[in-house]
Amino acid sequence: MRDKKDKKNKKKNITLETVGFMLKLAAKERPLILVLFTIISLKMVVYSMVDVIAPKFIVDEAVAIIGGGGSEHIRKAVYFAGGYVLLQVLLNIINNFCHCRASAEQQWLSEYIEVKIGSHAMAMDFEHTENPDALDALEKAKEGMSWYSGGVGGIVNAFVIVVQEAAVLCGAAAIIITVCPWLLPVQFIVLTIIGILTAKNNAIEKETFMQLAKSNRIWGYLLIYLSDFKLGKDIRLYESADMMCQKAAYFGNEVSMEWIGKDGRQFKNQRLMDLANALRDGIGYFYIGLLALRKTITIGDFSMAISGSSTFFWSLKNIVEGIQSLSMKCAYAHRYIEFLEYPAAMEKGGKAVDKDGKHEIEFVNVSFKYPRSEKYILENVNIKISSGEHLSIVGLNGAGKTTFIKLLCRLYDVTEGEIRIDNVNIKEYSEDEYRRLFAVVFQDFKLFAFSLRENIALADEANDNHIEEVLRQSGLYEDAMKLEHGLDTNLFKTFDEKGTELSGGQQQKAAISRALYRNAPIVILDEPTAALDPVAEYDIYRSFDSLVGGKTAIYISHRLSSCKFCDRIAVFSEGTIKEYGTHEELASLPNGIYAEMFGEQAKYYVDEAV
Repeated sequence: MRDKKDKKNKKKNITLETVGFMLKLAAKERPLILVLFTIISLKMVVYSMVDVIAPKFIVDEAVAIIGGGGSEHIRKAVYFAGGYVLLQVLLNIINNFCHCRASAEQQWLSEYIEVKIGSHAMAMDFEHTENPDALDALEKAKEGMSWYSGGVGGIVNAFVIVVQEAAVLCGAAAIIITVCPWLLPVQFIVLTIIGILTAKNNAIEKETFMQLAKSNRIWGYLLIYLSDFKLGKDIRLYESADMMCQKAAYFGNEVSMEWIGKDGRQFKNQRLMDLANALRDGIGYFYIGLLALRKTITIGDFSMAISGSSTFFWSLKNIVEGIQSLSMKCAYAHRYIEFLEYPAAMEKGGKAVDKDGKHEIEFVNVSFKYPRSEKYILENVNIKISSGEHLSIVGLNGAGKTTFIKLLCRLYDVTEGEIRIDNVNIKEYSEDEYRRLFAVVFQDFKLFAFSLRENIALADEANDNHIEEVLRQSGLYEDAMKLEHGLDTNLFKTFDEKGTELSGGQQQKAAISRALYRNAPIVILDEPTAALDPVAEYDIYRSFDSLVGGKTAIYISHRLSSCKFCDRIAVFSEGTIKEYGTHEELASLPNGIYAEMFGEQAKYYVDEAV
């Protein structure tokens, strides 16, 4: 019993918390929508009451006229009918205007929420990008604020409608109590039955929502990649379109079957609701008709009682369903609040980073395994990188080189040991300040469908002189100046049919320009030039090494000649540093890993590169 009570309180709290959150958000960001919904609700209250009461006076005057009443009754009937029509026209004009404006406000809020979700997703700890639970939370937040709840506007509107229907209910109840009081118990009994059945259907709806999160995410993933022109070569050359389409069809069918199953489970409840509603109508008409035959009420009262009875029932039903619907919408929308409160994966410090630009890096007994994995990628790594040192990291695929960089950049926290900058555990530093220490170009770097200037600066404001300088340094300046709109040229054709498609080498130079523009004290290249030929890669690395000057630089490359000029070389193997020293020292080690790798590669291109 206590568990059930706790669950009920939890549901209630979720509804209240979500409604409060959405009302505050709307009041802060778009207060006009609250005014518009209030006007719409007041219009509906007036409209409903006039629709119940006005016909009584018109009918009574009409009966009086038929019974031989004079011109006074005709004049009153005309006034009542004319006033009724004019009021309806006026209310509809107000309603249409407010709905149009409210729709625009809702659209703004929907876009605002989408931006907030995206912004929060980018601000979350990086490891969450590979966490299925976090990805499901993101998907539920998106779906909960769009498809299922109607977003901020949907929650606010649902809340206002409940208040609106409560006002209409009070008016209709006053009419029924005056004309046909015994009809109230019938309405309540039938509505209780319908409320129970509606609650069951809502529970089925919520259960379906929870089950669909993963299928929707996979289906959406497949649809995105099926329509991505950048993957056209792979899909065509490997003839994978059928496989991709079949997968999309499979998960799309899985989603459809869930909805079909939901409808089937809800069908029986819906039929019982229809039966209960039919009984209510039959009992109501019989009771009110009996009162009219006994002349306890007038014909106008009969009309008002029928209309009032219907209005009372539907208002009460709308309140019950509205509260249930609001609760259901809030259950969906609360996923957005939960996403905003998704727990951080890493500790956050507040210590400021020393601004002198000289930073010593030290890995102390660092071991690491990725979340939800039992396999260690790095084990007992110890290394000290002095300020201004240029370090090359080499090793076979899977040796842990990129993982080493991810840990240094604090995309993940170490499993064991610690990383220190200036003899301070990096967990103690402010995250924002710590990240500013690094300019990194990963092998899988991304350029965006923005202008070249925006891709280099990645900021709202840019220093064109500095951009041109780093473009010269990276070797991209001449190609950039040949573009139709120079720095304003959009990359790719995603949003601009005149956008340019940079070659692989040009894209890599653009990514390096971005790193140079950041002007961070620690620069990292993680095989961004892997697609270039050995000589071109060597030239870029050698040129880049001279550009970074006295900054700390860390290079990863499979081509060992590209990093032979570094101060030190760390050779990764089996998840740890097996060899460490200068090029000359490592190349002369008998049976050394580096010496063997360098010797094998030298057969092919060392003469060209040196």
